[in-house]
Amino acid sequence: MDKKVIAVAAFMGAVAIVLGAFGAHSLKAHLGETELATFETGVRYQMYHALFLLFVGTTNLISVKTKKNILWLVSAGVVFFSGSIYLLSTASITLMNTKIIGPITPLGGLLMISGWIVLFAKIRGGKAE
Repeated sequence: MDKKVIAVAAFMGAVAIVLGAFGAHSLKAHLGETELATFETGVRYQMYHALFLLFVGTTNLISVKTKKNILWLVSAGVVFFSGSIYLLSTASITLMNTKIIGPITPLGGLLMISGWIVLFAKIRGGKAE
């Protein structure tokens, strides 16, 4: 499981760097300041959670089952949170209808928060379950 978590973390981090560069260089000419800042928020949270998963994959303080739960919560959270932010912030150039995307963002945030809470609960509880 550790290799899987670290692999997802590495992939997520690499994609965050690519999207950050894309935003800074290619989207800068097409998006307004607010849209670009929103896009960068998605990149930032994706990178934070790549680093979080890197920690999860390398720690011995939690069980394999807990690592698996955190991996799924955080991965789904990043897809929903950052993914919806990428779509929302680029809607002016993609002409995508974003009415149904807006509610997905807070769901993604809740999933990411849940990953942190699971870690906290397992560490605070003192058991490696």
